[in-house]
Amino acid sequence: MSLRIVRLANFVTPSSGGLRTALDELGRGYAAAGHEPVLIVPGDAADDRVTPQGRVITLPGRVLPGTGGYRVLADRDRLRRLLEELCPDRLEVSDRTTLRWTGEWARRARVPAVMVSHETADGVLRTWGMPGRAAARAADRLNRRSAWAYSRIVCTTEWAEREFLRVGARNVVRAPLGVDLRRCRPGRRSDALRARYAPDGGVLLLLCSRLSVEKRPATAVDALARLRALGVPATLLVAGDGPLRSGLERRARGSAVRFLGHVADRGELAALQASADVCLAPGPAETFGLSALEALACGTPVVASAASALPEVVGGAGVAALDTPGAFADAVVHLLARPEGRRRAEARARAELFGWDLAVAAFLAAHDAPMRPAPAQAAPALPEVPA
Repeated sequence: MSLRIVRLANFVTPSSGGLRTALDELGRGYAAAGHEPVLIVPGDAADDRVTPQGRVITLPGRVLPGTGGYRVLADRDRLRRLLEELCPDRLEVSDRTTLRWTGEWARRARVPAVMVSHETADGVLRTWGMPGRAAARAADRLNRRSAWAYSRIVCTTEWAEREFLRVGARNVVRAPLGVDLRRCRPGRRSDALRARYAPDGGVLLLLCSRLSVEKRPATAVDALARLRALGVPATLLVAGDGPLRSGLERRARGSAVRFLGHVADRGELAALQASADVCLAPGPAETFGLSALEALACGTPVVASAASALPEVVGGAGVAALDTPGAFADAVVHLLARPEGRRRAEARARAELFGWDLAVAAFLAAHDAPMRPAPAQAAPALPEVPA
């Protein structure tokens, strides 16, 4: 049975990282399994096109100040009309806040709906400065409402699942994300890249992250300073952009930090990940960490925030560190003490546990959707996007 799976997501731009990758890969997987994926995202202008991940509809969205250009689907009436026109068999929502009302819409329309938890509510609130207890109380209220509104809550790790289990939610399922093991591979390692960015043959570190407050990129910049003070000839590449970039550039002025901006070519990004000695993932609110998993697939170990879900994903192929520059610097030194061949082999072996085929199967199971491709049939007519 072919199902129309309508997916909603905010905070997606051409320069987005993990969420954009996950939406693309899951959409392709749903289509390959015989279903009809439809993705609705915000943009600067209306658009409607068929892509390899299925139909992608863009609705004009409001820019959120201070986010570096992220937009949200703020016109509820227009989105509601579009959902009614699309008549989804399943609804999948990748936004824990501004789109939570769609769970109640789905209940009234009798459409099974899942919300995907791409970040922990209390973790994000803490990174934005809310005290721990207040953040936990606010998150608990939000999570109770979400668990009631949706048929299921999909969490990508056991770590992400905890905040829902804490409020007694019984409709939580786990579905890990995946990694493109063909694009991200150790063979992309490039001596030319290493010579360009670390001409003295020193240690090459990589931060692949959006430069926003919840990602804590300053930890990586300050960790580099600690390593240089210890006599480690290290260079840090920063692949990513965001609202904190100008401040980070001032902070790193005169140091061995190179800001590359957003790297749009995914093959080039994989080459950077494969050519680094260690990748840094300092975000304490990460519920999975796709860029870190991509680094592992490229054969590069990861130092990750011990407060995040990444230690669960990285396993023995990396080191968990406290959220301080000193702890991150010490973790890098610890990783570099391992023989290079061993640490790179362990990284790749860990990533091979996370193929996108397994992720697609887990997400479809959360939707109670069959995996086997449906028989070929005439394509259904596509409803018009309401004005």
